[in-house]
Amino acid sequence: MSNTEVAPEEILCETDGTCTGVELLVPRQVPLGGPRAMDVRRTLPQRQRSLIGAWCFLDHYGPDRVGESGGMKVPRHPHTGLQTVSWLFTGEIEHRDSAGFHAAVRPGEVNLMTAGRGISHSEFSTPDTTVLHGAQLWVALPDTARHMAPTFEHYRPEPVSGNGWTMRVFLGTLAGSVSPVTTHTPLLGAELLLEAGAELTLATDASFEHGLLLDSGTLILDEHPVPQNNLAYLPVGHGSLTLVAGSTGARVLLIGGEPLGEKIVMWWNFVGRSHDEIVAYRTRWQAEIGADDGGADGGADVSGPASRATDAAGDGPDLWFGPFPTGEPAALPAPALPNARLRPRG
Repeated sequence: MSNTEVAPEEILCETDGTCTGVELLVPRQVPLGGPRAMDVRRTLPQRQRSLIGAWCFLDHYGPDRVGESGGMKVPRHPHTGLQTVSWLFTGEIEHRDSAGFHAAVRPGEVNLMTAGRGISHSEFSTPDTTVLHGAQLWVALPDTARHMAPTFEHYRPEPVSGNGWTMRVFLGTLAGSVSPVTTHTPLLGAELLLEAGAELTLATDASFEHGLLLDSGTLILDEHPVPQNNLAYLPVGHGSLTLVAGSTGARVLLIGGEPLGEKIVMWWNFVGRSHDEIVAYRTRWQAEIGADDGGADGGADVSGPASRATDAAGDGPDLWFGPFPTGEPAALPAPALPNARLRPRG
């Protein structure tokens, strides 16, 4: 999924370590574009907390009636330095990317795209989808992996069940269930379904930060009520989590990971380490899609829009974010950069 905001904020991702209990992150509404756009609820990043482990982005959407909103229509757009994690509750999305992968995103199946040094992809809800409901998450790659070649993985986790609950672990390890999907920092991702009145205590890695998103129902987390659509954050040091569902049960997404330990600059769909890196990514993308570039360069040491680069042999275009199949909808141009350098804060 793309961040389709026309004036995306620069985000410096770091953990200040000041939270000791449950911290609630309230979502904000963000349209995916167009007059009949599907809205998403963005709970990460936020000014007060921009990382949970290496998780740096969480959009939560639906149940959305596709006939009224038009569904998900996100044309080709770029990513760098991250992994995208797609998880659906209802509906189906068609994924296509410049690394040659073409896949369907379906409920209970995780699709993980590793952008590495650079990739572009598109996402469209399928014609027979009537209700779309799910989450799109991003994971920041550590410096050791962020320049790797782009790739893609698909996995359908087997459910694990207990007294009044069912769990699907799509990343990492929890309750004896292990996902084979590749991550480059220690991570956890799972969907939990709790029946009415169910109580579940999970043994968790105390070296992890955790985030718990309540999708539906009512829930108490470690004696703290969690409002629907909010993301509850717990810092390092929690060796267990206790969840108690209310009278309507609950559906929860649980994410976690060791603190990344690196500062990253995130702007639009790019994750980098400096202002100049972000400017270079944007310049490459605009050149590759042939977009007119009237945006400010934010004070970077560049002379203007870059001409299309040539490959190592000098005999053709070096498509950093491509190639892409022909006949697809026009790619999304990058927004204008702010009139100031993107720089670390704090």
